[in-house]
Amino acid sequence: MSAGHAVVIGAGIVGAASALALIDDGWRVTMVDPGPPGGPQAASHGNGAWINPASIIPMSMPGLWRKVPGFLLDPAGPLTIRAASLPALLPWLMRFIRAGSSVERVSRTAAVLARLLADAPARHRALAGAAGVGNLLAQRGLLYVYPDRAAFEAEALAWQLRRENGIAWTELDEAALHQQEPTLGRQYAFGILVEAGAHCLDPGAYVAALVAHAVSLGAEMRRAAAQGFMIEAGRLRAVNTSDGPISCGRVVIAAGIASRRLAELAGDRVSLASERGYHVVVEAPEAQPRLSSMPSDGKMANTLTTAGLRAAGQVELAAVDAPPDWRRADILLEHLKRAFPALPRDIPEVRLTRWMGHRPSTPDGLPVIGRAAASEDIIHAFGHGHVGLAAGPMTGRLVADIAAGRTPSIAIEAFSPRRF
Repeated sequence: MSAGHAVVIGAGIVGAASALALIDDGWRVTMVDPGPPGGPQAASHGNGAWINPASIIPMSMPGLWRKVPGFLLDPAGPLTIRAASLPALLPWLMRFIRAGSSVERVSRTAAVLARLLADAPARHRALAGAAGVGNLLAQRGLLYVYPDRAAFEAEALAWQLRRENGIAWTELDEAALHQQEPTLGRQYAFGILVEAGAHCLDPGAYVAALVAHAVSLGAEMRRAAAQGFMIEAGRLRAVNTSDGPISCGRVVIAAGIASRRLAELAGDRVSLASERGYHVVVEAPEAQPRLSSMPSDGKMANTLTTAGLRAAGQVELAAVDAPPDWRRADILLEHLKRAFPALPRDIPEVRLTRWMGHRPSTPDGLPVIGRAAASEDIIHAFGHGHVGLAAGPMTGRLVADIAAGRTPSIAIEAFSPRRF
């Protein structure tokens, strides 16, 4: 028997996982998104491809406030702020700095993220297997690489938080590091292998396959833009879209950066900004790394995908409609060439693909998951920042729990849309 009709707004990884979890619970599901599932318009398409239980460290950490002037002045740094966007971003930035103002605050955030990500690789294996695309996932471990042990120890707080939350890793000296990954440059002499970590070989194709699987199970995929909600006496009656209203009993807002406007229409003012991320892909790369790695000097995920060697990272805080700054992708390319010396200095443009997308990010580094103020039938599921891919399956499960009125499998109070 059907539990009713649910509309999922957004066909990214969180929307796809939510749709599948709702279908498992007996809901009839309609997915609404103006773009193609897994398409380049979505953050799910261009992320770092990591599925990492160790990704529990928030962006805002103690002492970060001292670096804000540098973020404004250094366009080549791993985090930059466009000066023209600063006035609009200031409220978000103040919350962002406050969220990382003490070890106690970031410890609480890390513990919450640890519960959200704990079994992410296993949950993805289950989703991929059911959709027939298990070949798009690789679980070989994830490498963090450093020039020496001192550089690793400079990040002591981050690794302490990981240890406190049950993350295990293996330390690799220079010989062991280059035995594990011989393609890395010799400037890296120390590494950390998180063996529980996995990565996706084509995030866009993976998301598209999950949506196709949902459709094969009875979901409808509608290419339209959600525009608002029809609510009567606190109960949801329909979602208004560019293709007309869709009657339903539940709706999930999983629309990435577009979720802020929809959340406001559902009665919640959430603090959400675009952490614009970039990637560059080298087609047919001369370096073919076995493991996905993150060098400490570049802070980007270097992953061999079906399209080529992808370097993904950078954080640019700017208005959503500001044009891309492709220098950010070129910075990634230079880091990539230093990390893998087998790559030629001059790579033909025809072998390069650049991308920019919008990470929907909250200032405290935690997603927004929970019922909306205007109606308990509207469920928020967005704002995952850097952990959207990894957190997608668990978020989908939480959405299904909320929709059914069950006690969620992990505590969700920290994700409340009213916390802002």
